[in-house]
Amino acid sequence: MFKGVLNRSLVSRALSVLVALVGIGAASHGLAQVQNGPNPTTSLLEASSGPYSISSDSVSSFVFGFGGGTIYYPNQSGSYGVVAICPGFTAGGSTVAWLGRRIASHGFVTIVIDTNSIFDYPSSRASQLEAALEYVVEDASYSVRSRVDENRLAVAGHSMGGGGTLIAARNDSSLRAAYPMTPWNLESYFQGVSVPSMIIGAQLDTIASVSSHSIPFYNALSSSLDKAYAELRGASHFAPNTTNTMIGKYAVAWFKRFLDGDTRYSPFLCGTPNAVDRAGISFSDYRETCPY
Repeated sequence: MFKGVLNRSLVSRALSVLVALVGIGAASHGLAQVQNGPNPTTSLLEASSGPYSISSDSVSSFVFGFGGGTIYYPNQSGSYGVVAICPGFTAGGSTVAWLGRRIASHGFVTIVIDTNSIFDYPSSRASQLEAALEYVVEDASYSVRSRVDENRLAVAGHSMGGGGTLIAARNDSSLRAAYPMTPWNLESYFQGVSVPSMIIGAQLDTIASVSSHSIPFYNALSSSLDKAYAELRGASHFAPNTTNTMIGKYAVAWFKRFLDGDTRYSPFLCGTPNAVDRAGISFSDYRETCPY
């Protein structure tokens, strides 16, 4: 655990681990499957927004542990998993806000953060992602907290935020999913990650080249882990900074499958819809440990 998450309810997190160990439920990590929203289709996942209307709350830059940001959440009452999303080096949360909105519209609470400094390195961004999750669970407005399932938490990030995402997943095994995008990090010691992780690389990335970042990161993850690597054909390092159909589609599918444990989304990661993307012009490389 990070120092910034000492206030998280240790009792509830311990109960979450115990539930997993005794095998209650048939879905990912031994927890009961949650099915929020209609049956998925390719057109639904590739649309600019999902089936839920959403609202947003601003988070002050004076909060503890991270630089503030914006929370997006479904207007419909319910119990939703939480995703914290971190931008890249020198960037603000606005660069990945589109993804926060997209994921939230499929039945999640998302917090898109600004960092304490735009020059923060991955290790700091990892701590800030955890602090942001802490904030959503314990200190956000009632409208947000009343919709949060504190046992379903996940992280995502771009560039150094993607490197921070992998560090957060390595440091906190209670997370349910990770989604690093064109991740940058100077180390690739991620053998100990036990959190299902999907890495998005970009074929033409000259800042965090896939040969020295995304692919080594993927290869470092255990072969027994639920993991995937998708390399965007013809894309640059900054692909996550603008609306991207494949990034949005696979983020939703990954979080639905592993944050919610919703097996309805497995075919979009391992089955025919995924094979269409792999055989077409979307990906220059795709690796996985299916089935999951």
